[in-house]
Amino acid sequence: MGKLFVVPTPVGNLEDMTFRAVRVLKEVDLILAEDTRTSSVLLKHFEIKKPMMSHHKFNEHKTIEGVVARLEAGENIALISDAGTPGISDPGFLVVRECVRHGIEVQCLPGATAFVPALVSSGLPNDRFCFEGFLPQKKGRMTRLLSLQEETRTMIFYESPYRLVKTLTQFMEYFGAERQVSVCREISKIHEESVRGTLAEVVEHFKANEPRGEIVVILSGKED
Repeated sequence: MGKLFVVPTPVGNLEDMTFRAVRVLKEVDLILAEDTRTSSVLLKHFEIKKPMMSHHKFNEHKTIEGVVARLEAGENIALISDAGTPGISDPGFLVVRECVRHGIEVQCLPGATAFVPALVSSGLPNDRFCFEGFLPQKKGRMTRLLSLQEETRTMIFYESPYRLVKTLTQFMEYFGAERQVSVCREISKIHEESVRGTLAEVVEHFKANEPRGEIVVILSGKED
């Protein structure tokens, strides 16, 4: 019986790759990658020469059976995403669940996840928080926002730069213009930036300064 390794990769800065992650990727028989073109740049940088197979949200239902069969036959397989930890707003949950169901050992390496540095640097309470990831784009979006109106924990969202102003404006409608927020973008990259303030202030900032890059929104919870 083989083993599935869930391997985090840098969210921007290649120096955040761990020694252990490099070693595991060099030792496994196969690497499952969200986008083989993106991952090939990373693997080349660290001189990792292992076969890759595409594994993303559009094909993971079809590929899981074959992956499980290879693990049961004794192969060791690593799962990586384009950036960060697989399974956190990325493909990965389904294959991990199937491995657990089949009694295959799953080992997740510690490593980069975008929301942790965004949360810690936000200045908002981080003793209790809830991760919401990407909000539904259409169906279920309003229901989700309504369900979060009474949430007292700090909330974490992922958003694209193209939808950021719209989402923050919606947050004002549901949580109030004075709710504190921190918008962190380009984590670990040269242009890393955190914009903190009330929702009203941060919306005005991004209306004047077009947002770019990967974005994490940290929103304070409702005060008790």
